[in-house]
Amino acid sequence: MNTSKPKLMDQIKAAIRTKHYSLKTEKSYMQWVRRYIYFHNKRHPNEMGALEVQRFLSYLAVAQRVSASTQNQALNALVFLYKHVLKKELGSIDAIRARRPKHLPVVLTVEETQKVLSHLSGVKQLMARLLYGGG
Repeated sequence: MNTSKPKLMDQIKAAIRTKHYSLKTEKSYMQWVRRYIYFHNKRHPNEMGALEVQRFLSYLAVAQRVSASTQNQALNALVFLYKHVLKKELGSIDAIRARRPKHLPVVLTVEETQKVLSHLSGVKQLMARLLYGGG
């Protein structure tokens, strides 16, 4: 009878499935944990903590230039690992955050809109006025 503890990746998979997360989330979280472990020269996450998570997330933002949502996904995977698998609290993570792109909406002034509408006629003008009036 084998009484050894399951491997870390098997523990992660079991915890994710217990919480009924999607298969995509399972694959993603496991990939992030692998990358985290390899980033720290194959150290076991039990030997690491918030400082190592912070370094990894900062590396993703600065060296890898990942998007904010990608960095958040990595953070969520590591928080899940420590909280639900290793049963350790990470505490505060003060990593360099990836920047969210600033999407400024393009908005025409009332005068610009009237100018565009004045160049249309017939059904096209009617459709444009309805779209504009409907927001």
